[in-house]
Amino acid sequence: MSSAVQLIRATSLADAPYAYAATAPSGSRLIFLAGACPLNDDGSTAAPGDYAAQAARCVETLEEALDVAGASLTDVISTRVLVASSSQADLVTAWDVVHAAFGAHDVPSTLLGVTVLGYDHQLVEIEAIAAVAD
Repeated sequence: MSSAVQLIRATSLADAPYAYAATAPSGSRLIFLAGACPLNDDGSTAAPGDYAAQAARCVETLEEALDVAGASLTDVISTRVLVASSSQADLVTAWDVVHAAFGAHDVPSTLLGVTVLGYDHQLVEIEAIAAVAD
């Protein structure tokens, strides 16, 4: 029996050991996105030490992954923003960039300070779930 899950690959983004999104049919199509990381096209981490610039690159990565899946930021139904810091000011700096990118489409979100993220010099990561009508 074949799986109903469809993995979405984003060849325009940095090579990563995971699919950037997955969908499963049910009335509307849900899109589960892997954490959007602040990676350059060559796989290196963008803007080491800069929370705002890394958040902006994460949003760009998220938008590219959503586009490959047939969606956009306005189709996102929730996000989780992870920031590698124990400083609330650093979390707010990253959040302000993400919030501005979503504009009036202010989806339910969780903002978390974490100890460390997966790539060298990575400070920000954004997880998202989107839904589109088929």
